[in-house]
Amino acid sequence: MKQLIIIKYGEMTTKKDNIGLFLKALKDNVTFALQQEEVTIEYDSGRMFINCLKNNFESVLIRLKKVFGIHEIIVGYELEKNDIEFLKSSLKELIENKEFKTFKIETKRSNKKYSLTSPEISKILGGIVLQNKENVKVDVHHPEVIIHAEIRLDKSYLYFETYKGLGGYPVGTLGKGLLMLSGGIDSPVSGYLAMKRGVKLEAVYFESPPHTSQQAKNKVESLARILSSYNHDIKLHVVKFTEIQEAIYKNIPHEYLITIMRRMMYRICAIIASKSNCKIIVNGESIGQVASQTLTSMNAINRVVNIPVIRPLACFDKLEIIDLANKIGTFETSILPYEDCCTIFVPDHPVINPEVIKCEEYESLIPFKDLIYQAVKSREIIHIKEYDQKFEDIL
Repeated sequence: MKQLIIIKYGEMTTKKDNIGLFLKALKDNVTFALQQEEVTIEYDSGRMFINCLKNNFESVLIRLKKVFGIHEIIVGYELEKNDIEFLKSSLKELIENKEFKTFKIETKRSNKKYSLTSPEISKILGGIVLQNKENVKVDVHHPEVIIHAEIRLDKSYLYFETYKGLGGYPVGTLGKGLLMLSGGIDSPVSGYLAMKRGVKLEAVYFESPPHTSQQAKNKVESLARILSSYNHDIKLHVVKFTEIQEAIYKNIPHEYLITIMRRMMYRICAIIASKSNCKIIVNGESIGQVASQTLTSMNAINRVVNIPVIRPLACFDKLEIIDLANKIGTFETSILPYEDCCTIFVPDHPVINPEVIKCEEYESLIPFKDLIYQAVKSREIIHIKEYDQKFEDIL
């Protein structure tokens, strides 16, 4: 009897003809996540099996909980034989030192040629528990312990402990996206949700020195590094936005500052996305949260690009977003008090229903095409990896 980790796939099993692509991507992502662990990995269309060579189950579990595409993680026991007598003796051994008062048996029999049905196996195994544990009883509704038995073609598995995975699709199976990563709470959460749908991310950050500080940039690098633990690595495009922002501030009516600024950012993102083979732009906008996120504002801003703009948080409220930020580990970094370029030069009364014709009229007052070209050309590209020991958080 060998202890191991078993992975269940969940949503990926709906892919049918394409499942091979998704399973290979998941295996590659799991291999990458466990590159510092001593393990072997095998998989088939139903399960993935991870053998921990140095009893390093705890550290392996921690890393697997950050891999998208996993429905459930199991610490279980592989039985060399799947005949019922061996199953009975193995269960007897496993429950010997396990304390519980109520239990139920759940059996999954993927080997349909097996001589016993799932209910028959459950009944037999339940009898073993009742015979060998004092003062225990069956409770099918609220048991202390669920004993799982899986009967496969040539092996069987017993397990008690299951952990919920992140679900979704393996990162990279649905192409690439460019995340507009500010230093706020929303955009990292939005990036996380995009990755959950199989999108591998690059990110763009707009800095505006001297109006924004080095600490603000470091903060965004820290957020990108947190996200890289789900994404393997992140290429962060740092765009100097100072000249564009100052030109807007000096020449354009202040109520339109945010709208025009966002239109410029979208144009820059579309160019970088094209150069990086990203199929979508991802941002953290939530309907109605600020002036630039009314439906009219979103429409006016979206007009400048043809690439799809995905807003995973569009229908989330702020408290839901904060809950997710805490869950994924970005909240404490996001609330550090360093301003990004979206929070400087904010007018007292920004327009909430901007007119596209006025946007175009005001934009003609500045040489924005030349400014955008220079901003894209001079951008800094930082490769951020979870395992990069050279990165130092100096916040």
